[in-house]
Amino acid sequence: MTESRIPIPMNRDQVIDTWFMEHRAKLIDIAAFLDRVDRSIPQSEQADFRDAAFRSAIGILTDGQPDRAKRVLALLSDHSTEMPESAHGMKGALGAVPVTNEGTA
Repeated sequence: MTESRIPIPMNRDQVIDTWFMEHRAKLIDIAAFLDRVDRSIPQSEQADFRDAAFRSAIGILTDGQPDRAKRVLALLSDHSTEMPESAHGMKGALGAVPVTNEGTA
């Protein structure tokens, strides 16, 4: 009979040692993306909702509150139950919810 073991959570040093370099690279990638966005020429005076959502998500990452992943996912998810007219026939997602005059779409 095999013994059932409850995994012991890693301590902070173990978590950082295991995943720091991977996430360091992701942060550099995000910084490069933001640099490209900031250097680009806007197509209109209105800010792109995806850029705004992305920057709001970065605020969540640095607010020191728990459940960051859950809150970022909620921010970038469409919680409506109806398919928006603009999505009919689409095969892809936008990655964030467009904002209308009444709030989110």
